[in-house]
Amino acid sequence: MAAGGGPLLPDSVLYEIFLYLDHADVLSVGLVCQQWRAVARDEFLWKELFYRYYRISREVPRHPAAVSWYDEFQRLYDTIPCVEVQALKEHSDQVLHLSFSHSGCLFASCSKDCTVKIWSNELDISLQHSSNMRPYNWSYTQFSQFNSDDSLLLVSGVFVGPHNSSSGEIAVISMENFTLLSRVRNKPYDVFGCWLNETNLISGNLHRIGRITSCSVLWLNNAFQGIESENVNVVKRLFKIQNLNASTIRTVMVADCSRYDSPDLLLDYEEQLAASSTSTCPVFDLGSDSEEEEAKPKQAPEPAVQELLDDVGVPAEDGLQQLFDDIMEGRVRPAMTDTELETKVAELFVRNRTKPPELNLLSTDSNSKTKYLIFTTGCLTYSPHQIGRFRDPSAPPRYLYVNSRAWPRDCVISDPMQPPPIAEEIDLHVFDLKTMKEVKRALRAHRAYTPNEECFFIFLDVSRDFVASGAEDRHGYIWDRHYNICLAKLQHDNVVNSVAFSPVEQELLLTASDDATIKVWRSPRAVRSQQPRRPRPRKLLFSWLLNQNS
Repeated sequence: MAAGGGPLLPDSVLYEIFLYLDHADVLSVGLVCQQWRAVARDEFLWKELFYRYYRISREVPRHPAAVSWYDEFQRLYDTIPCVEVQALKEHSDQVLHLSFSHSGCLFASCSKDCTVKIWSNELDISLQHSSNMRPYNWSYTQFSQFNSDDSLLLVSGVFVGPHNSSSGEIAVISMENFTLLSRVRNKPYDVFGCWLNETNLISGNLHRIGRITSCSVLWLNNAFQGIESENVNVVKRLFKIQNLNASTIRTVMVADCSRYDSPDLLLDYEEQLAASSTSTCPVFDLGSDSEEEEAKPKQAPEPAVQELLDDVGVPAEDGLQQLFDDIMEGRVRPAMTDTELETKVAELFVRNRTKPPELNLLSTDSNSKTKYLIFTTGCLTYSPHQIGRFRDPSAPPRYLYVNSRAWPRDCVISDPMQPPPIAEEIDLHVFDLKTMKEVKRALRAHRAYTPNEECFFIFLDVSRDFVASGAEDRHGYIWDRHYNICLAKLQHDNVVNSVAFSPVEQELLLTASDDATIKVWRSPRAVRSQQPRRPRPRKLLFSWLLNQNS
């Protein structure tokens, strides 16, 4: 047994480790320790090996859960899912997304071949069911998510249409018999959709107001609405969100943070209200609860350009109509372009129509659940330059992990329809939902090459100890969450779009690629444990005794 109580690393692994030391170190090791087993008990040596082998700054402390340096070295070396054990090739086109059930027994895959496939996660993974969505006018499936009890599967797809079409749909499939329960429209399609609870899901809709302004509406839908719609109200509006500078709401998700429902997490009410009045993407309420009314955006009775109102001393709520009449008739000429004027009007519109939360609806019960609605959007241009999905499967999900591609330093965006080029390097940022601040430094190793106008989503996933992400350089990547170091590159023949850890076994990872393949990766330790044990040869003395007895 090693110092930490775990099994010894194989001799071949130990030998490879010591090759990373210089010649003098190898000689000193040979003089001090004549056998590898003695080396494995030298805790000081394992500490030296750890920092030098992984090139970690000595200022970084050992993981707080680690028992010994040997155990920590073994965790990073032997438990990373970096050994390919299976390649699934049942899809006929690019595989875009992977998602595990919460139990880890099943996972789903979405593809450009317009199918969603459900797989049984056993020692040898096998296909359990495949649903073709082409009969519903879908072009391809792009995202899936199991509900909390794994009884339903949400599948998001894109409608057949021109290249610039943004329409999509969400389907709900029963896991009991794989029947299609309901379909919900979803616009734009990269809202994706998500579960709010076991039976209700969130979808999106988009209403254009001007050339660069629009309104995103998020709807709450009943998963069984195809069955229950004749008897109950199955659709309810959750939020309206004003979009500026050609941006829209994308990648909606819900994070359950009930465990951190405390004063130091939530902003003060007055602080929230002040933030909503200056935010570039505030939430507002026009008082409509029916989807039919959303098709006709209401005219704001009191939008205006605040700077002009201040100059002429007209109160915002009294002289707006007169001001617009003056502008239209040429008596007042604002020193701004049509695009700038549209943006200013939209900002004033949402500022005047934003409603604070009703005090009687703010729960004071410390046991009540707090859920955050999280999404990506742009504030200066249509490109959100966010190419990742956030996820932390721990309960509750305190940390958000976000892939992003940065703009050039000190760039100036003068036209929201012409954003600057984004970097090829992908930065992986970490945010603490408790403090609402970015923590640690961004992780970097993976790259992307698609330009702004064709930007698509690269999905990441998080386990207890590791972070994994796809990339456009034909590799998946794995980092350690504590040390912020890249531990493995997982090769494909094309872009890696999605990765997924098993929620019950972080030594199992799936990667999906444009090469139409899903690869299954396990740790070296898991691979060894699954190999049949070889029969141990009998000792010579025992054999000799048997021969004598015969």
